[in-house]
Amino acid sequence: MDAVLAAFGLVFDPSVMLVILGAAVFGMFVGAMPGLTATMATALLVPVTFFMDPVPSLGAIVTATAMAIFAGDIPAAMLRMPGTPASAAYADESFLMARKGQLDLNLGVNVVFSALGGIVGVVFLVLCAPALAELALNFSSFEYFWLACLGLTCAVFIGTGNPLKGFVALLIGLSVTCIGIDPAAGVPRFTFGNVDLMSGVNFIAVMIGAFAVSELLRGAVALRQEGHVVVPQVGNVFRGVGGVMRRYWLNFIRGSLMGTLIGALPGAGADIAAWVSYAMAKRFSRTPEKFGTGHVEGVVEAGASNNSAVAGAWIPALVFGIPGDSITAIVIGVLYMKGMNPGPTVFTENPQFIYAVFIIFILANIIMVPLGWVAIKSMKQVLRIPRTLLLPLILLFCIVGAFAMTNSSYGILLMLIFGVLGWFMEENGIPVAPMILGLVLGEMLEQNFMTSMIKSDGAWLPFFERPIAGALGIMTLLVWLLMLGRGARAAWRRPAEA
Repeated sequence: MDAVLAAFGLVFDPSVMLVILGAAVFGMFVGAMPGLTATMATALLVPVTFFMDPVPSLGAIVTATAMAIFAGDIPAAMLRMPGTPASAAYADESFLMARKGQLDLNLGVNVVFSALGGIVGVVFLVLCAPALAELALNFSSFEYFWLACLGLTCAVFIGTGNPLKGFVALLIGLSVTCIGIDPAAGVPRFTFGNVDLMSGVNFIAVMIGAFAVSELLRGAVALRQEGHVVVPQVGNVFRGVGGVMRRYWLNFIRGSLMGTLIGALPGAGADIAAWVSYAMAKRFSRTPEKFGTGHVEGVVEAGASNNSAVAGAWIPALVFGIPGDSITAIVIGVLYMKGMNPGPTVFTENPQFIYAVFIIFILANIIMVPLGWVAIKSMKQVLRIPRTLLLPLILLFCIVGAFAMTNSSYGILLMLIFGVLGWFMEENGIPVAPMILGLVLGEMLEQNFMTSMIKSDGAWLPFFERPIAGALGIMTLLVWLLMLGRGARAAWRRPAEA
């Protein structure tokens, strides 16, 4: 109790509260700008934390991360340009809701369920950190391989009505991940002697191109037909959110729990949590045919999931010093820098700092609602700018984000190439989302497959011998068999109906 009281005193110091407020505004701005990610926001804060005490430095990172993950939903809904990778899973759904005149409802659902999902993640972080971290430590390469396979099956659920086109997009994404250094043999693949390609294809630059630049190209082509000014209706973003909660409360709970669990798995993170939760929402929905038409159900589950994963990723980071995602990898470095070596001893040696992190997490998710409302209203005013000025301005932010990811013009070139590719794919009815999912999980799939094959000496039985790996493997195979069965049944019915 003394440690908890000390933590409250540390957090509610006026200087610490001022740092938290400044970090919240900074995180909201970074997340709302297409191409600037939550990881970038965290990395930019690290030099500032050199001059801070442990509590304000950790508070700045926690608050900026939480705000950036939510803020990525704003340009996704308004412009179909996800501000962060965690918003990419349901960017199309949000944009289609906006096209149907439900922009206010979509953004209200995003901010409320993001905050509530984040609080659920914090509760699990406080109560279940040791148990969940121990479960994550039981994951070997076999479990991670099946987890990646299960994640890739999401392409079947998030694709268009034509599964074949969804698989084509998925294979494009998996093929692109083969560029770079072979994880097993250590030899360059498909680099053609280019040094930049040896590091692989940067996922963020590709995402900026596939979502943002392709939409800019589409907007430029239709500029004359659509008019020069976009003036959205400014309404009450919280109207109707209560009804959505009453109808989809189960989706919220399932998404929050799934996000926390996935966040606790080292190397997973909020973006994978969002993809998996969106696919689960469609899989268990009573109206799966509404997905992809601007349906709020998937937004509820995935929006809660990616924000709860932010807190979940701190579980292995704090308890065992294993980063749950790229953000907590930076956080571990800050902890070492402040003399707080992450691990079980941090709970005994510096308990007041850990409790302070928990309090800041809750505080960040509470202030997310009013600050999110301000950000939404501000972004709506930005859209009043003539499109002839707005499109080049957005392209400028995209270029900055792509350049920052690689620190060279290589990122800009990647962005442009995949922007044209994304535009071409969508013009021909091939969805972009499965390609992005292939890029997210491709490296994880290959590395763990090669590691597992080396461990098992080429045998397949060890992939099913461990309890968790066996359960994930059987679940994945059952999903594949179910989809193949549906395809065969549909193919058999067509000639009969004809």
